[in-house]
Amino acid sequence: MKKFTPTAIALHWLMAIGLTSVFAFGLYMADLPLSPNKLKFFSWHKWAGVTLFLLVIVRLAWRVAHRPPALPEHMGRGEQFVAHAGHGLLYLLMFAIPLSGWLMSSAKGFQTVYFGVLPLPDLLQKNKELGDLLQTLHWGLNMLLAAIVVGHAAAALKHHFINKDDVLTRMLPDHGKR
Repeated sequence: MKKFTPTAIALHWLMAIGLTSVFAFGLYMADLPLSPNKLKFFSWHKWAGVTLFLLVIVRLAWRVAHRPPALPEHMGRGEQFVAHAGHGLLYLLMFAIPLSGWLMSSAKGFQTVYFGVLPLPDLLQKNKELGDLLQTLHWGLNMLLAAIVVGHAAAALKHHFINKDDVLTRMLPDHGKR
């Protein structure tokens, strides 16, 4: 069985945990009444988003430099196309979502200050209408990512339990087995 590299596996699961956490936290905080806590939560959410944005750059660089294992030979062209398209969409959304959040914050007039120390430049001038549009886009992109992640997980489970191939296990840590 040809596995992903330990670095690729670590980056995959770190992103999976990070994206799930930031998504759930975003859902939680979105409908809170305006308060100092809500503002603090928005800062934390933005810090996590910037961190994930930086991490996906590292992940993509690793992926470009380290070819992933080939898909199983039994997969037809259509299934391979869907797998590659799904991965492409995941990477695209992992870039687009934090970027849409940063653009939204800029348009709404709320500068992102990474960990409360490093001010990131506003990418847009303050514009309420554009900020509202970007908020809708940010929400929609997150919902699309959630749907694709569910499909990604379902496909991995299908490969493991129905096809009984190594698609899932090649992305699992070894747990010390040699």
